[in-house]
Amino acid sequence: MSAIDVVGRYGAAMAAGDMEALAATFDEDAVWHQPGANVVSGDHRGPAAIAAHLARFMQLSGGTFVLEPDTVTASGDLVVMTVRFRAQRSGRTDLAQHGVDVFRVVGERIAEVWLLSEDQAAEDAFWGTA
Repeated sequence: MSAIDVVGRYGAAMAAGDMEALAATFDEDAVWHQPGANVVSGDHRGPAAIAAHLARFMQLSGGTFVLEPDTVTASGDLVVMTVRFRAQRSGRTDLAQHGVDVFRVVGERIAEVWLLSEDQAAEDAFWGTA
């Protein structure tokens, strides 16, 4: 299975909202690096913690969080995916941005993820600090 296929399984599970299948795409020691200074920022370690972190986007946005993959490119064990993401929260300016997600794949599992957002300050304001 190629690194792009592994990330594709993650994307399919995310799109389906299948947190069990999503967690299964991550290595036992996987680390998700969420940038920024907001309530979802920080490093999340292990499949269960990563799945819970991703589910929190849906919880905080009242189920409106959407991640739309655009292009996917691989070089060895690194996969880069350009994305568009959006969400709504009461009392906040809607979130609608482009981003880049970088995955490091080991074998048939995702070992590490880094995210880059188009406007981190706006994303921080959307998710908030409390």
